[in-house]
Amino acid sequence: MSVLVPLPVLLPVLAAGVKILIGPRRPVLKRAISLAALAAVLGVAVVLLVRADRDGPQTARLGGWPAPVGITLVADRLSALMLAVSAAVTLCVMVYALGQDVAERDRDTPLSVFHPSYLLLTAGVCDAFLAGDLFNMFVGFEMMLMASYVLVTLGGTMARVRAGTTYIVVALLSSMLFLVAIAVLYAATGTVDMAQLSARIAGLPASVARIAEVALLAAFAVKAAVFPLSMWLPDSYPSAPTPVGAVFAGLLTKIGVYGIVRAETLLFPDGHLRRVLLIAALLSMLAGVLGAMVQIDVRRLLSFTLVSHIGYMVFGVALDSAAGLAATVFYVLHHITVQTTLFLAAGLIDRRGGTTSLARLGGLARTAPLVGALFFVPAMNLGGIPPLSGFIGKLGLLRAGLAQGGPLVDALVAGAAVTSLLTLYSLVKVWNQAFWSAPPDDPPPDARTARLPAAMVAGSAALVVLSLAYTAAGGPLYALCERAAAELLAPETYTRAVFPSGGAT
Repeated sequence: MSVLVPLPVLLPVLAAGVKILIGPRRPVLKRAISLAALAAVLGVAVVLLVRADRDGPQTARLGGWPAPVGITLVADRLSALMLAVSAAVTLCVMVYALGQDVAERDRDTPLSVFHPSYLLLTAGVCDAFLAGDLFNMFVGFEMMLMASYVLVTLGGTMARVRAGTTYIVVALLSSMLFLVAIAVLYAATGTVDMAQLSARIAGLPASVARIAEVALLAAFAVKAAVFPLSMWLPDSYPSAPTPVGAVFAGLLTKIGVYGIVRAETLLFPDGHLRRVLLIAALLSMLAGVLGAMVQIDVRRLLSFTLVSHIGYMVFGVALDSAAGLAATVFYVLHHITVQTTLFLAAGLIDRRGGTTSLARLGGLARTAPLVGALFFVPAMNLGGIPPLSGFIGKLGLLRAGLAQGGPLVDALVAGAAVTSLLTLYSLVKVWNQAFWSAPPDDPPPDARTARLPAAMVAGSAALVVLSLAYTAAGGPLYALCERAAAELLAPETYTRAVFPSGGAT
């Protein structure tokens, strides 16, 4: 048992409570509390990752109650990797938000609401990754979603309320599906502990197991924005404040992907729905990238590319192989970082150009070369230009697909290659129009010529450096992802960590 495992959940919650008690005064102290809490979460996550890789899954039984009676938190290689990357991303986005002065001067994003909500969002994300039972995962999802309801509608502007309403309705539908799946599994097996479920589901009638699996995957697919359950996303994320949209785009959909990975490796390893997942992956790739190609707003374009690249991750899961899972884990880590960076860069474009509409942008390569660099590097990374991490992840997925073979898998390999090329086309279109074309004759009234706040640049640059670190350390990181994939394909490792003396059945 490790006392560190609950800390990624507890630290943000305690920090949010302290900030609420402080009230609207002492903004400098409140900023320091936010940064200190998120930095501490990152430090704990890194330690948990080292221990999980060296010693196996780390567990904590809250209140001293043994599983399955009490709440068990588990940090294996996958959850520890997700924790570490998520903590790094949330910290960098907070730095960006402080630089943007979201906290004090932006009338659309009041400090007293933003900071506690953001910390509770972080706590919910960490709880979802660490949860050892489905109901605690549901609690983590709801913590995250309640905070996101506040964040996506900050300021109460018409556009944000309209987009937030769609987001809330879809999120509630997903939560209902999740609860239905939990109820079915509990009624059939008498437990919601995932280690016990992995042992008991095999004894269920096939029809009952399929109903539970379909409900669970549908709930996670909505959260992950898998096509055709993704139509809500392009309207919801672009209207949110830049730091909020960035962390939503980079992180929240990956929690749905994480749920799909857990369901298909730990709970339902028989692979009955793999063909359905392959078809959904192909449709997500093509629908997302075709939607991106026709957009003239940078944030909406990035939202459609987000949908298309979720298809890559579902593709890797559906292959049901160690190579496919390893490539998926690597690609998830890469995409969390790169997609967040691109949304932050879109915020920098908006601040300097006064808009994110390509029809009214131009000449930023001369007036804002640093913004150009902060957009260009992650754009090429997302497009899969070698030797960047996007190329490494896509190459791993394509190799795993070619090794498995089959008509549907071959079609997915071809679709993944086409999607990568069209993604690059869409991002080059943004670069050409916003940076290389001539400045508009009538610049938007909100365009700024003053220097960008240092913290905004620092938050974006830190994520660019992190994404480049994935390339520099591509070999060791990919090897770690391969060990995480091997652990996922051996559910008994997870079960023994939760029930060291047996009793999972």
